[in-house]
Amino acid sequence: MTVHRPEGLSDVFMEPTEAPTSTPPTLPTLGLVGWLRWAWRQLTSMRVALLLLMLLAVAAVPGTVWPQRAQDTAKVATYISDHPTTGPWLDRLGFFDVYSSVWFSAIYLLLFVSLVGCILPRTKVHLAGVRGRPPRAPRRFARFPAQGSGSVAVSPAQAAEDSVAVLRRGWRWLPFVPTYRVDTRDEGGGTWSVSAERGYLRETGNLVFHLALVGLLISVATGQVLHYRGQAIVVQGRGFANAQVDYDTFEQGTAYSPSSLVPFTLRLDEFESRFDPETLQSRDFTAHVTLTNPGEEPTEETIKVNHPLDAGGAKVYLQGNGYAPDLTVHDAAGQIAFSGPTPFLPQDEVYTSRGVLKVPDVSGDQEQIGIVGYLLPTAQEVGEDLYRSIDPQPTDPLLVLSVWSGNLGLDTGVPQNVYELDEARMTQAIDADGTTVTLYVRPGETVDLPDGLGTLTFNGLPRYVALDLRHDPALPFVLVFALLAFAGLATSLFAPRRRLWLRFAPGGAEDTGRTVVTAAGLARGDDVGLQPELDRVLAATLAPTDDGPPAAPRGPTSGESTP
Repeated sequence: MTVHRPEGLSDVFMEPTEAPTSTPPTLPTLGLVGWLRWAWRQLTSMRVALLLLMLLAVAAVPGTVWPQRAQDTAKVATYISDHPTTGPWLDRLGFFDVYSSVWFSAIYLLLFVSLVGCILPRTKVHLAGVRGRPPRAPRRFARFPAQGSGSVAVSPAQAAEDSVAVLRRGWRWLPFVPTYRVDTRDEGGGTWSVSAERGYLRETGNLVFHLALVGLLISVATGQVLHYRGQAIVVQGRGFANAQVDYDTFEQGTAYSPSSLVPFTLRLDEFESRFDPETLQSRDFTAHVTLTNPGEEPTEETIKVNHPLDAGGAKVYLQGNGYAPDLTVHDAAGQIAFSGPTPFLPQDEVYTSRGVLKVPDVSGDQEQIGIVGYLLPTAQEVGEDLYRSIDPQPTDPLLVLSVWSGNLGLDTGVPQNVYELDEARMTQAIDADGTTVTLYVRPGETVDLPDGLGTLTFNGLPRYVALDLRHDPALPFVLVFALLAFAGLATSLFAPRRRLWLRFAPGGAEDTGRTVVTAAGLARGDDVGLQPELDRVLAATLAPTDDGPPAAPRGPTSGESTP
């Protein structure tokens, strides 16, 4: 079969004009600088920033699964001892100090760098666009989604000047801020055009949102470094000093300094509680305290729920309350082995409270004593030796206790929860018939402990409050940047991006002495308000007529081309 091939043409696929080279072409290499540039572009891209943000959220999950050393050292030690295989490995990998671990900090810093690297070039482009001129009017308006036309009995130059005044007119609630950036051009032949653009506020809001995220990252990091927080239980009639040793639990940032604690003192004078008489729901808690700042006279203050006290540059919150029975324990030798209030933790709405009393300081070779039991603020007998509390107020308090003896395990080196009794080396007291010994004690009574361990006296029932002191210098900045992020995001979502063009040309034979006005509008994305906005601008531009009522604008007719 003969294939016709025009003269002068060669089939490059069939008959190569040049002989193939013996060596394949060499591809260009990036080199070190090229790879660094590529890595920087990937890191500063928006998709990587979103990926790092999601990764940061995932990396924070272990902090809610495993106990954290900054919040509860005892729980961490207990977990490691209970899991001898996985516990030490989790500790080495930083799962008990998630928010200060190397891998969490690396993600945090990468996100910060990614946001900054993304914001800087976008800010440069945005500023150049804001300083630039709006694009000139296209020659044809027929294919734009919003159109309009009309005529006015003034010269094209005057009509263009009138439209500029309309477009630059500010909002009613913000009249000094122009709504459009406007540019006027003389197209020759007596024709003038006006270009108007708005919506750069959308990109401004986007940049403000990202800058606020950077500010939030810096503020949160600063707060984590400089903050400190402590919890203390204060019994009525007693107080505490703002010193680290006086707190029951205390956590601090890496840059915390003990000198940053202002040495004020706080004494709990009285605690008031109100409950609904029918539902027994809490209605009000008020702690009356005496605050003494360094070099100042004592002042009487109150602390309520959601109404903290400002003291020493920190806020003191009322976190909880309960009862602290005042107990005295004499050992078998008659010596006082323990004396003082013991906080009991409420378990329900009627303040049925559970507590533990550990008595390690006994005389001679006597076994240590552990007492576990419940406080019933208003006891009601519902059966033989069976009681329950029916009211949170202490109208008829009763202690129901069980007694243990042995080794409390306080010298093992493992931290213990003061509200839990380690029963591994303890023996519970039982009667001769094998039943558990239970003690029932009311205020003012003294009972003998079983097995000759000594006596216990219930002296009184003071109240206590659990106070939470927090100092975080970054909190005001977190609030400001959070509001800025919300405002920037709202602006970027709802600010319309629009361009309007108006052309003013001398009228023809039918419109001698008038100016023909044509207009078009274009929006980025769907914008249902584009045509109404164009009609408004066109109507305001055509309003100042010289020969009668304002000329009404007209949109595209059936004979005109529309998209």
